[in-house]
Amino acid sequence: MKYIIASDIHGSSFYCKKIIEEFKKNNADKIILLGDIYNHGPRNPFPKDYAPMDVANLLNSVKNNLIVIKGNCDSQVDTLISEFDFIENMLLEVNGKSLFLSHGHIFNKDFPPKTKFDVIIYGHFHTGFIEEKDGVVFVNSGSVSLPKDGTRNSYLLLDDNVLYLKDFDDNIIDKKKI
Repeated sequence: MKYIIASDIHGSSFYCKKIIEEFKKNNADKIILLGDIYNHGPRNPFPKDYAPMDVANLLNSVKNNLIVIKGNCDSQVDTLISEFDFIENMLLEVNGKSLFLSHGHIFNKDFPPKTKFDVIIYGHFHTGFIEEKDGVVFVNSGSVSLPKDGTRNSYLLLDDNVLYLKDFDDNIIDKKKI
């Protein structure tokens, strides 16, 4: 299976469209969103083309292909405009590997979950990376709309058993076989 994995849209219809374009261009099976879908958050500036209702309409149009993890900026009221569920965390088995999916504000490389996993994938910090430590792979998808610390607008492509951290110019920032 092929997955597009992204985080921290923060209400940007511009970058939400880009994620859906990548999903279609890559002929992916699912889009996994790691939280902070609609709201920009009090510490963040407004992202490009801030339009939460447009983001909701775009995501509702692909709801059958979505898995959505709840982020720290996602609230109960967000479910009222969404035709999909927000879940806290998820354990996904891919080619015999266990992937723990989370937003990152609770579980991350500094505070891993107690659940056994091979790979943890999260967002929240808006800085994309792929690192291995003690046989465990830690991955941050970065932020599609509001990258920080000089990183690029990024997302992940999981194709079979290779994880690619990419930008929207189709550049591979990093990759790792998992």
